[in-house]
Amino acid sequence: MDKINVIAVVGPTASGKTALGIELAKIYNGEVISADSMQVYKGMDIATAKPAEEEMDGIPHHLLGFLDKNQSFSVADYTALAKEKISDISGRGKQPIIVGGTGLYITSLLENINFPEIKRDDSLRKSLETEAAEKGNEELFKRLVKCDPETASELHPNNLVRVIRAIEVYELTGRKISELKAESRKYETPYKTAFIGLNLSDRQKLYDRINMRVDLMIKAGLEREARDVYESGEMKTAGNAIGYKELIPYFKGECGFEECIDKIKQETRRYAKRQLTWFRKNAEIKWLMLDEFDNKEKILNFCKKYIAKLFSL
Repeated sequence: MDKINVIAVVGPTASGKTALGIELAKIYNGEVISADSMQVYKGMDIATAKPAEEEMDGIPHHLLGFLDKNQSFSVADYTALAKEKISDISGRGKQPIIVGGTGLYITSLLENINFPEIKRDDSLRKSLETEAAEKGNEELFKRLVKCDPETASELHPNNLVRVIRAIEVYELTGRKISELKAESRKYETPYKTAFIGLNLSDRQKLYDRINMRVDLMIKAGLEREARDVYESGEMKTAGNAIGYKELIPYFKGECGFEECIDKIKQETRRYAKRQLTWFRKNAEIKWLMLDEFDNKEKILNFCKKYIAKLFSL
């Protein structure tokens, strides 16, 4: 079968994926499909670094800000929607470009992983939520580490929705999500993907970019956005976003503002490390070390040569 050519711009937070995706869309007559598990929600703009209209520069973006914050959204939900978008964009003679840092979404979509249907158990979920509320997220996370260490290694303890889902799957089936995922790679992918990974050879430079981004988020109104979410009570899903949960102690009067900001920076750096660990498992990624290029033109030439070779353009 003829495969659809897809460009995927991946890498850690604050590495410049959004900007590169837009530049490549201009070159290849493309449209961008977001692969960010938090950017799908409405009103979560600053904390998730959702691109603004002016930043998009006329390039159509898909799967951004279309869900209410209290709605759950699974990997299977994402892959189903993203597949539709790829088919539509390609069918109109345009180039699909996946941009994001949620590794599980990107892998599941582009490697065509089909997850088995495992129904939810509301009573079990309620019990796990109560356990987390009474004993803390860390204690529930330890439970996941014992039953499915592979999945636990890909999640943050505060990502309560996914921690609970992983435990739920194990309790209902006696199988790990990681095992089920491995068994689901039965079908050949319909995509030929040019994976471009963004990183910096000097890790401190990446951390400096992260710290600067958080500072800019504060100036843009992160505190107000986080307070609105907190006061609305829509923290079940939104509370997983870095930048919101770290400010809760400040809203409660338990911690100073600057201390919470430092915590946001620390958690974002940790998240970047987890992203890099995930993406380094993919041998198909062509890594672009941004600090080894001194201008945008050279970066784009690097990408164009790789894409031309892979797609035989």
